Amino acid sequence: VRNGNLGHRVQVGALDELATLVRAFNEMTQALQANSQELENRRRFTEAILESIPTGVISLGPDGRIQRVNRALHGLLKPDLVDRAQTLRDLFTPEDYTELLYLMKRARRLGVAATQIEYVLDGKVLHLSLTVAALDEKVRSGYVLVLEDTSDLLRAQKAAAWHEIARRIAHEIKNPLTPIGLCAERIARQLQKPVPDSGIMQECSSIISSEVESVRTLVDEFSQFARFPSAQPVLSDLNEVVENALSVFAGRLDGIQVIRDLRPGLQQVNIDREQFTRLVVNLV
Repeated sequence: VRNGNLGHRVQVGALDELATLVRAFNEMTQALQANSQELENRRRFTEAILESIPTGVISLGPDGRIQRVNRALHGLLKPDLVDRAQTLRDLFTPEDYTELLYLMKRARRLGVAATQIEYVLDGKVLHLSLTVAALDEKVRSGYVLVLEDTSDLLRAQKAAAWHEIARRIAHEIKNPLTPIGLCAERIARQLQKPVPDSGIMQECSSIISSEVESVRTLVDEFSQFARFPSAQPVLSDLNEVVENALSVFAGRLDGIQVIRDLRPGLQQVNIDREQFTRLVVNLV
């Protein structure tokens, strides 16, 4: 039994106390064998899970030495490097190793700690998510380190972010095109008249110039760092800004009544005239 033969049973004819001892011994070895088989089944089950998951798993001793790795880690990092590695120092740069030591200490206190690092592999940058879990709060217990490649996820997030930026830029550029198009139509109608109204043409020309400048400003801001224009607040008459914004729709809202409810005598407010005008035009 001491050598691991838990299947051995004592077959001795005995009486009284010795028979009780023999029976107890056989029951003990049978229980040990059942427990050992259960532990072996659980070990195989755990190993099957570790070998089937796509994330890399490293089992670490309390001193940080590598005890076991799963198959996915060989596909994530260099296989020969993984096979030779004895400690995390053999797999990571000094900076990343220092970060991992900090994570291990934190996991000892909190149970689990995680971070993100950039791992250079054959000239290619991998974005790795590292999660360290302490097996116990005791100082002499080990750790489990899980590594997941989040590069595809980050690329998808960046693509989604650029899609959103493009959508918003298109929306912002389309806003000035509305009054430009309306003014162009008004000018075309005036040119068809025997005597064009110079006041309307001058107003439309001013609006077109203003909106073109708005587009130019937007493009300049975007080219600096793909950012939207920051506000340039100045003291302004809010009623005047609203009226100017609504003027681009003059003669274009057939069958639609715009009700203005503007309070006279308002104090000037600190607003970005261009962006506020864009807001009113967009709402209408």
